[in-house]
This record gives sequence, structure tokens and C-alpha cells, in this order.
Amino acid sequence: MKKTVRSPGSATIINAIATGFGSAFGIGLDIKCEAKTTSSGIACVNDVGADNTLMDLCVNKVFNHYNIDFNDFGISLKTKSSLPVASGLSSSSASSNAAVKVVSDIIACEYNLTPLTDLEVVNMAVNASIDAGVTITGSFDDATASYFGGVVITDNKNRKFILKEKMEDYSVLIYMPDFYSKSGDSNVERMKVLAPLVEVAYDFACKREFFSALNLNGLIYSASLGFNSSIAVDALESGALASGLSGTGSSFVAIVDDNSIDNVQESWMKYEGHIFKTKVDNEGCCFL
Repeated sequence: MKKTVRSPGSATIINAIATGFGSAFGIGLDIKCEAKTTSSGIACVNDVGADNTLMDLCVNKVFNHYNIDFNDFGISLKTKSSLPVASGLSSSSASSNAAVKVVSDIIACEYNLTPLTDLEVVNMAVNASIDAGVTITGSFDDATASYFGGVVITDNKNRKFILKEKMEDYSVLIYMPDFYSKSGDSNVERMKVLAPLVEVAYDFACKREFFSALNLNGLIYSASLGFNSSIAVDALESGALASGLSGTGSSFVAIVDDNSIDNVQESWMKYEGHIFKTKVDNEGCCFL
């Protein structure tokens, strides 16, 4: 049996590290995970040279959930990504969502068992990400924005939704500098110092003033983490509807319209790195 799942990344509106409450929205860059049944064992490969620990953990958790013996049944996983790794665009959440979803579906089909529910997939993926050390908060906001698409606001500690809805189909520009920033390596205490300011941004998000929330959150975390906030300000000056640091970096995102997309892209061309064009994703994690 062979199945393929496509799982999008997400971009940050509110980074949850300072307060435990986060917000994110799905983006069109994604990870595609192809799974094939084998006689025994697991084998995971990816096209970006990343460590496979997270994928291995995802598969193990699914097998343990269904009490399946690796000696009796096996899975081969292969991922292909248009999503930069260690960039603040939820590549870990997208990868773990895809791996858990595709493996659980194959096992359920092979053994005539009940597939995992959507939230069971997300929670198992979040647990794997925590065990792999690729997230600080558990990234329930990133994971759910990736899995369901659209925009979410979440209580990450209790893994509860505060808001989950479709988002207008905006174009999105992403600036990716020539270096990576792993979430698990970030200075948590330094970010928590600015929690009162993040709470102001969070209030904007709860009022569905997502652009103001994204702008303010980006400035706060750029200052805390030492990123160049001029990247976001340049985008705003060039007509972006919103712009800010995504996750703990290193990517910056800009939500743009047809009138501003070219000007924003041009304003970023003076910085070393890469610029990606994509859109808001409202579809989320799905089979291909």
C-alpha cells in the first residue's frame, strides 16, 4: 500500500513562547510525505538532509498506539519539501503532522482499525516534536495552523482552541536569510521578559486585528532575539498589509496585495538570502 499526505507550513501571528498563547496561519509552502508498506521495520528519508529523529518518533508513536510489532509490519517514509527547515515556518510541525497522519491511516486500513481523529493526529505529532526537542512550547498553534489551515489562536499549555477559522486568501512573501535558527536553541527567559508587550499583541489577535498583532509581535521578538526589524519595517513602508518575524526566526513574512507585492519584494532584494512567494493556505493537511 502507498499513500501520500501533503502538510503545509505556517507563519506566526503571535509567538507563544512568552505567554503560552499563540496564533498562526497556514501558508502554501509544504512537505509531502509518501509512505509505503514493507515487510518489517521503518525507514525514513528526506530530500533536505535533515535529521530523521522526529520522523522516527512519529512512526514509533503510531505503531505503539496500535500495538503493532515492527517485526511483523513495516513502513518506508520519504518526504519532499518546499518548506525551508529551521526557519520559523513550522517545518517540524508540518513534517510530524504528515508522518503521523499517513502512517496511522495506512495501519488503520491494513488492520481494519479506527483511524486517529484530527486532534489525535495533532497531539501525537506535538508529543513527538517535544520528545525530539524541536519545540519549546509544544507548538500547538503551529501544528494546528499546519493541520487545519486558516488562522488559529491557541492556548498551547492546555492545547485548546481560542479561535479557528478560514483566512482571506492573501498573497504572502517570505524572506529567508542565509542562516538557520532552531527553536529549541532559543533563550526562553529573554523572550519572557517582554511578555507584557506580547499580551498587547495577543489582544489584537483576539479582536481579529491580525495585521496589527503580527506587526507588533514581530517587532517584539526581533528585539528579543537580535534580528533586524528593519526587514519588516521595509516591507510595511513598501505597502505590505503586515510584516514580522515568524517563530523564532530566521524568516520574515509579509502579507501583501496585488498593489504591494512587487514593491515589497524589491525592498527585500538588498538583503542576502532568498525570497519565496506563496499564499495563505486554508486547506491544511490532506491526502494527495
